[in-house]
Amino acid sequence: MGTFIEISIDDHQYTPEIRNKLAAVCPVDIYSVEDGRVVVQPEEEDECTLCELCLDVAPAGTLIIEKTYTTGRLISRATKTETPVSS
Repeated sequence: MGTFIEISIDDHQYTPEIRNKLAAVCPVDIYSVEDGRVVVQPEEEDECTLCELCLDVAPAGTLIIEKTYTTGRLISRATKTETPVSS
């Protein structure tokens, strides 16, 4: 668990493509896909730079970053119908 943030994920709405994109987009490797689910790597969670790339990939409301040092929270905002762009 991160010192300054806590990340919670409800990946039931995620397609395999979204799960893989979420794991790939994070510059500090916080997310991985294990047994077909997105997992937060607790040892990496405190490395989060709050770049918000994950919030653009995850369907709206399914990924929440709680800022434990303040009352702020960041919530994913991608719509269910959005498909991550392949490179």
